[in-house]
Amino acid sequence: MFSLKMRMYLLLAALFGIVYMIVTMIGTSMGMDNFYFYLGIALVLMAIQYMVGPKLVEWSMRIEYVDKNRYPALHQMTEELARRAGIPKPKVGIAHVGLPNAFAFGRWMADSRVCVTDGILGLLNEEELRAVLGHELSHIKNRDVLTITVLSVIPMVLYRIAWYFLFWGGGGRRRDNSSANTALIGLAALLFYFVTNLLVLYASRIREYFADKGSVALGNPPDKLASALYKLVYGAARSDKDAVRDVEGLKAFFLNDPSRASKEITEIRQLDLDRSGTIDAAEMDAIRRRSIRLTIGDKLMELMSTHPNMLKRIKILSTYKK
Repeated sequence: MFSLKMRMYLLLAALFGIVYMIVTMIGTSMGMDNFYFYLGIALVLMAIQYMVGPKLVEWSMRIEYVDKNRYPALHQMTEELARRAGIPKPKVGIAHVGLPNAFAFGRWMADSRVCVTDGILGLLNEEELRAVLGHELSHIKNRDVLTITVLSVIPMVLYRIAWYFLFWGGGGRRRDNSSANTALIGLAALLFYFVTNLLVLYASRIREYFADKGSVALGNPPDKLASALYKLVYGAARSDKDAVRDVEGLKAFFLNDPSRASKEITEIRQLDLDRSGTIDAAEMDAIRRRSIRLTIGDKLMELMSTHPNMLKRIKILSTYKK
């Protein structure tokens, strides 16, 4: 866990440095050269991201918070898992999107929320849903929810800055030094947008492995989480492409990457030896004993993904003991 926290802290430091660099460039182009001014602006930007991040998620995912009377089983599972994890029970919500998935987010532990989508409720059985909730509550316990919430906003901010300075802020309207500086800022912001995207993807992959392990530590059999992942990939592969595109910017929060589902379902089917539509304990044991080799293409695709390669992820999951 120390390793996870250290990696997250280093990523935060790197991203703060990038935001500070962009702010410095903008300030310099406007004739300002006060170090503390730039530092203050950078801190304000991070504070804004910290405060508005959860609201952006709620709005984008059309979240409705629900009480025990409407969803008693969901609340009971969440309460039991939170007690096992030693954390406050998070708010429970339903995201009104058809894509099957679940996610957790929030500003701090006491402000955390766990949500499932409409699409997941009829897809998983109780044990699989419990394993999924265990995964999401492990994100909260690991305190990586705030980190990924903040990190996910930074590339969006840099993209907007790049778009403004390259296309809307006058970079192409005047042929003078001011115009050149504006274009330079836009190009720098675009470059750092790609860099920060890679950093966010890396952070997201790290936290998924830890949350998988955390779900097992909370008493969920590894095969139940593996079956849930299998069904979520299958559900996402069958979903409308527009539904997948609508959540593209928030897929780092999800249990799996819905945009990769069509390819992953082909790979995961080979693990379902009896073609039952689930992955049981015997099949997990078979996965544990076999070797998984990724092609260069698979490795490159994983580098650009919010989630680990699914075969590798289930292989690692098969080594955990309940």
